[in-house]
Amino acid sequence: MGREFIEIFDGWAEDYDQTVAGIDPEYREVFRNYDEILQEVTMQSKGNVLEFGVGTGNLTKKLLQAGHDVIGIEPSQAMRKIFEKKIPETIVLDGDFLQYPELNIPIQTIVSTYAFHHLTDAEKEVAVKKFTTLLEKNDRVVFADTMFESVAAKQKVIDEAERNGYTTLVEDLKREYYPTTDTIEKIFKDKNFSITFKQMNDFVWLIIAIKNG
Repeated sequence: MGREFIEIFDGWAEDYDQTVAGIDPEYREVFRNYDEILQEVTMQSKGNVLEFGVGTGNLTKKLLQAGHDVIGIEPSQAMRKIFEKKIPETIVLDGDFLQYPELNIPIQTIVSTYAFHHLTDAEKEVAVKKFTTLLEKNDRVVFADTMFESVAAKQKVIDEAERNGYTTLVEDLKREYYPTTDTIEKIFKDKNFSITFKQMNDFVWLIIAIKNG
């Protein structure tokens, strides 16, 4: 995950669970159907799971309840501290999509929610290439993240947020590396994955990428 954003994550940690619950009107649509999104990622996961950007552990809890063994990766120390209080039985490691400790179990599913956009498109390509070394044929990547069908669609959302006075959301949309769906499709297909998309709200798409032989 983009290390340049760690200060933001650290500052957000204490209020993160309130934000995803829809308390903040600027992010209400971003996190609409949040529980359903986490549940969908959980349902599409299989076997041992590697989770990037665990945050405060909301997805991790669902994965554990579904019987998965989970290795969590999180670059924010403040987020890790909250995670450890909520799920003390699970170890979360310091790392990100590009740099993480060597894993001691085989991984069948790589998951993440609301995190992959912290990488530039070039970094996304590097991350997916690394995924290919962790996964075997028919293993999968299951991500839910903010992305847009086109640059024009992204700009339309920014314009609407500006009209609503959502200055924090506008800064967020302009600062971070939200991709288009065709960019994500190309990145995964170039690394020999088959990929499907499902829109979960006006911001978030679920992607399921299956590694081919």
